[in-house]
Amino acid sequence: MITLDELATFCKRKGFVYPSAEIYGGLAGFWDFGPLGVELKKHLKDAWWNAHVYQRDDVVGIDGSLITHPKVWEASGHVASFSDVYVRCLKCKKPNKLDKNEVEKALCPHCGGKYEVLGNLNLMFKTQVGPVGQGVTAYLRPETAQLIFADFKLVQEHSRMQLPFGIAQLGKAFRNEISPREFIFRCREFELMELEYFIASGMKCPYLDEIADVEMDILSEELQKNNGKPKHMNLLNAFKKGIFKKDWHVYWLAKEYQWFVNLGAKPEHFRARQHTTDERSHYSSDTWDLEYAFPLGWRELQGFADRSTYDLSQHQKHSGKSLEMHDSVLGKVLPEVVCEPALGVERAFLVFLLEAYEEDKKRENVILHLHPRLAPVKAAIFPIVKDEKMITLAKNLAMDLRTEWNVYYDESGSVGRRYARNDEIGTPLCITVDEQTLKEKSVTLRDRDSTKQVRVPLKEVVEVVRKVIQGENVLKLGKVVETRVKGE
Repeated sequence: MITLDELATFCKRKGFVYPSAEIYGGLAGFWDFGPLGVELKKHLKDAWWNAHVYQRDDVVGIDGSLITHPKVWEASGHVASFSDVYVRCLKCKKPNKLDKNEVEKALCPHCGGKYEVLGNLNLMFKTQVGPVGQGVTAYLRPETAQLIFADFKLVQEHSRMQLPFGIAQLGKAFRNEISPREFIFRCREFELMELEYFIASGMKCPYLDEIADVEMDILSEELQKNNGKPKHMNLLNAFKKGIFKKDWHVYWLAKEYQWFVNLGAKPEHFRARQHTTDERSHYSSDTWDLEYAFPLGWRELQGFADRSTYDLSQHQKHSGKSLEMHDSVLGKVLPEVVCEPALGVERAFLVFLLEAYEEDKKRENVILHLHPRLAPVKAAIFPIVKDEKMITLAKNLAMDLRTEWNVYYDESGSVGRRYARNDEIGTPLCITVDEQTLKEKSVTLRDRDSTKQVRVPLKEVVEVVRKVIQGENVLKLGKVVETRVKGE
């Protein structure tokens, strides 16, 4: 697998991600997404929203403000306790941050030295709202959950949702990380895709049949205590054996895992890890992480914890306003959050790039095997030679496709080189206009992964591209042809 440093170099070279304001030396923890990165990011977010909101009857969305009333963060506990321990290596003097339970055993990753504690640092960015001296101190939001809780009653009433249901939000968050590092894995400005799922106490999950066949590696608390290896298990069987305490955790963990796999990620690169008792939050009876095998080791992608009524109770207490809802079956009830799958956009971005990246020795080129739904550019259209009629036809086809998707028109260089350029950025289809197009009104569609080509009538191209983006194999949508291109 490519390293994160190598991936960062590739991303900068191809226009996916740049250090923010690099001409001024950049600013640690902040990144800009270039022409390809912004497209991949958009498609990734669209795919998440589609799966978690549009395809479900039990989830609605909101878009909360980045700066809100400071009492929101007092109620949530962020003002008092959203902090990390600020430490410095006694040997190499490099600063770092640690969780409270890591302080005594942690060693510096750079030199192996012991740490000295410099204090606690609240991770929220402060800002001033209103004129200096007359305004109030507020904060850039460090997460996307709290406005879901603060707006809970309004959202529930306006959407007429009944338990169980979820509220989703997608947007920016900010954390003043002591030591942002590892490319875009840990940033000071980032985006979250978050879902808070509400139930009444004791309510069972009615959707378990959807995940009956889902299997993955499971690292339970018991296995961790005994230094055991993860076990590959059916998730429902693990729940029946008592490894998972909450059926909702099993369900949402399986759905999130399936979301990654359905978009091209390899199952063996994921595992479910149970939080040990000493790392679990005080309000949670059980917590699990969906982890991914990054080049720097197994790291968290999403957490699955039951927060009970903690959040709504806190906001109800501090605001003095009732957040109870009226359920058609249960009457008045203060719901509990049984699960909160939150996913960082940048971490998901890394996962899909790492999964897609291949240095193809046969083609002597990098190939990005991105799922067509995620690909920044959906198709590249080019005339095989610079013939006026071919150029006109190719440009018209590009305009037709641009009514729905981001596509490239390219007439520079050899056809083989144009193929290679598009393979490197993950374009799933290259569409070539040639002499046969002028005679028979058909074009060739080249598949990125196999390099094989099919012949398709010109009038069917838009529909074929649509089917490929939805996940169908282009080789089944046209007549396979033998075409040899110099440089392939």
